[in-house]
Amino acid sequence: MTNSKEGGPHSSRWRKFLQYIEVPTDPGVPNTPWLNRDLIPMPKERRTYKIWSYFIYWCISGLCISGYAAGSTLLAYGLDAQQSIVTLVIGGLIVGVLSVACGWMGERHHIGFTVACRFSWGMRGAYFPVIIRAFATIFWDGLQAYWGGQAVAVTIGAIIPGFAHMKQTLAGGILLTKDFIGIIIYYVFFITTMRIPPERLQKPFIVSSFMFGGTLIGLLAWAVSNTHSGGPLFREPASPVHGGTGWAMLFGITAILGAWGGGTLGQSDWTRYANRPYAPTLSQLIAAPFCIIVCATIGIIVTSCAQEIVGSLIWEPFLLLATLQDYYNDSPRVRAAIFFAGLGCVCAQLGISIVLNSVSAGMDLSGVVPSVFAFLVSECTNQQTFFLRRYINIRRGAYLLAFLGLASNPWQYLSNASTFLTVISGFGIFFAPFTGILLADYFVVRRCVIKLEDCYIGDKRSIYWYRNGVHWRAPLAWVLGVFPTMPGLIMTTRDATTWNVWVRMFNITFFVGLLISFVTFSVICLVSPPGNVGIGVLYHEESSFEEEGEPETEEEKGPM
Repeated sequence: MTNSKEGGPHSSRWRKFLQYIEVPTDPGVPNTPWLNRDLIPMPKERRTYKIWSYFIYWCISGLCISGYAAGSTLLAYGLDAQQSIVTLVIGGLIVGVLSVACGWMGERHHIGFTVACRFSWGMRGAYFPVIIRAFATIFWDGLQAYWGGQAVAVTIGAIIPGFAHMKQTLAGGILLTKDFIGIIIYYVFFITTMRIPPERLQKPFIVSSFMFGGTLIGLLAWAVSNTHSGGPLFREPASPVHGGTGWAMLFGITAILGAWGGGTLGQSDWTRYANRPYAPTLSQLIAAPFCIIVCATIGIIVTSCAQEIVGSLIWEPFLLLATLQDYYNDSPRVRAAIFFAGLGCVCAQLGISIVLNSVSAGMDLSGVVPSVFAFLVSECTNQQTFFLRRYINIRRGAYLLAFLGLASNPWQYLSNASTFLTVISGFGIFFAPFTGILLADYFVVRRCVIKLEDCYIGDKRSIYWYRNGVHWRAPLAWVLGVFPTMPGLIMTTRDATTWNVWVRMFNITFFVGLLISFVTFSVICLVSPPGNVGIGVLYHEESSFEEEGEPETEEEKGPM
């Protein structure tokens, strides 16, 4: 008792500090291992995204540096410029259709990918796709931060020419010191922007879209006005590196689907903010392919023209800007143009990092970390588990993602275009089967009927508990979807010149993985139907979740 009194002032200060850093909660929504304000079906007052909001969303997602570079780097696989544009059109249209399908559950039930996995994979089985997506997002966030840091370095270099000409390097000569400084400054802007809740990001997205749109228009005007044509790449014949032109185009389409695969799979993370039904649909079908096609096509034209002007093939716009500053001998007029164009690239990177990486990964971490901790550490006390679920939300999960993205050393895997495209296509190996299972379960097996309240109950009371929290049909279909394409990925990574049936299968990994997992999951459920099909509602009713929300509070009485 004496010790308690002596430690009273320190304990009081500690408790006040912990209370200060607690994440906010909504009335009637407790923090449990399965439930918090970031995971609940989106309340009506937080559904602020209109039709124009989703058009801006796709301006961010499509008009970005990775989109610009994806179109340009298709040329590295032997496609000519015209074939690359055709490939972009096909890939963009498929991305639009998949976005509508994957976003439907968010639009109708107002839940994100993290929660949607629970009815397909089981309450515990959902850990797997969520963790895999979070892991891949670390890679993507590191890549976007690296490009953002380089864009910041170019922008600063336009003001301070001495900074632009710094030659010091880190990481064995791969990473320029000025780029690392740019990355740190970029993260300062990123952390500041992430303080804005997702439902209030429309205005920052508009600024980002206009800034990078201006950069694209400026680069296109400069390129075409100097060459009066599309550049030499439009006059060169196709020379596919592996196989024929058809295989090269299929690989290009797969690369596009792999690049936007995570975004399409997690569309419900954003469509759940829709203020009315069908608000995202028009933008998904039209704005998504339009922005992807336009941005990548501009990338191809500018890259082609720049090759004729400066004598080298430069894929990334910020690297082209740095080259132009040297090419025009630090001309004040050119530096002014490069400053604003570089600032547009920085805005584009901030926008795409939030849209495709930070919000989704933050939601994943806020949903999976407390429940995984409670599952793995069964002897933990209630206070330990409660600590985790009180202090992790989307924003703090995004901060953790930023740290891990930097630690992934993105400059290593971006050292050459071949590795870049291989890694992008490799994402499709995992995301395509996830997409196939999600679509088959939601549309074919359940016919869009979900019992929402049971997606937040982590024990046998939930109809999505299955056996020990795992729906065995989903991992079986996923393995069958991944297996045919995995050998090709391994062979291509070891030797880029390898060309056999496995590599061909890998080149169309998104189609193979999605189709196999979709069909196998549907057939498995037809032969062995889950017992919870047809229970629930076709759409989220405002009062239903709140009325059924009481069972979640029972978990706070003891560990699972």
